[in-house]
Amino acid sequence: MNVRGEDWYAEDLGAVRHVGVTFDDVDLTECTSNGAHFEDCVFRGCKFNASTHTATAFVASTFQGCSFFDATLDGCKLTGSVFEGCTMRPLKVVGGVWRGVTIRGANLARLDLTGLDLREADLSLSQLSEAILRDSRLDGATVRETDLSGADLRGAGLSGVDLTAARLQATRLDLTGAVLLAELHGADVDTSG
Repeated sequence: MNVRGEDWYAEDLGAVRHVGVTFDDVDLTECTSNGAHFEDCVFRGCKFNASTHTATAFVASTFQGCSFFDATLDGCKLTGSVFEGCTMRPLKVVGGVWRGVTIRGANLARLDLTGLDLREADLSLSQLSEAILRDSRLDGATVRETDLSGADLRGAGLSGVDLTAARLQATRLDLTGAVLLAELHGADVDTSG
C-alpha cells in the first residue's frame, strides 16, 4: 500500500495500525498519535514537524529525508528503524526504546536523550556534541567517528561501546565510564582502593 501526498496536518491519528505501508510526501505537521503502531513502513520526504507521538511504535521502519523539526516523541518505540538524511532537531524525546536504530551522520547535537534505550544503535558519524545521554542505555552501540564533545554520559550504560572510536573532548563521564575509557586505552585499573 502506498500513501502519497496526503495532507494530515493537525490530525489526531489515535492508535492507528499500519504494516508495510509506504508514505511519500505526507504532511504530518502538528498531528498527534497515542499508541499507534507502524511496522515495516517507509516514510519518504514526510513532515513530522511539531507533531506529538505518545507511546507510538515505529518498528523496523525507514525514514528517508523526513523532517522532525520541533516534534515530540514521548515513550516511543523505534526498534530497528533507520533514519537517512532526516532533520532531527530540535526534537523532544522523553524516554522510549530506540534499540538497534541506525542514525548515521545525523545532527543530534544538544538533544536531551536522558534515559533513552539506544542499545545496539548505530550512531556512527553522528553529531552528538553537548547532547544529554544521562542514564541512557548505550550498551553495544556503534560510535565510530561520532562527535561526543561536551556530551553528558554520566550514568549511561556503556558495556561493549568502543569509546576510542568516538571524538571525546570535555565529555562528561562518571567513574564507571572513566574506568571503561581507561581500560580501552590499555590501562590496568585497580578499583579496590
